[in-house]
Amino acid sequence: MAKSDPDHPAPSLAEELVRLEDIVRKLEAEDIELDAALVLFEEGVARLRSARERLSAAELKVQAVLEEAGGDIRLTDIDA
Repeated sequence: MAKSDPDHPAPSLAEELVRLEDIVRKLEAEDIELDAALVLFEEGVARLRSARERLSAAELKVQAVLEEAGGDIRLTDIDA
């Protein structure tokens, strides 16, 4: 999301997901105004992008650790 700020650390992945769920609930409400919906949508896209980047980085770290440990790597898609 935002650049590193020592006064405001980046939210955890769990916090990002909770906020994304909150955004989805608000966007699904029938009484939301267009301008508010657009702001929420933009925030949601940014948070989703951030969460995906963090998950990709974590996956790369796991692969590196397994390779260093001499383990055999068998990648499987967890989205199935």
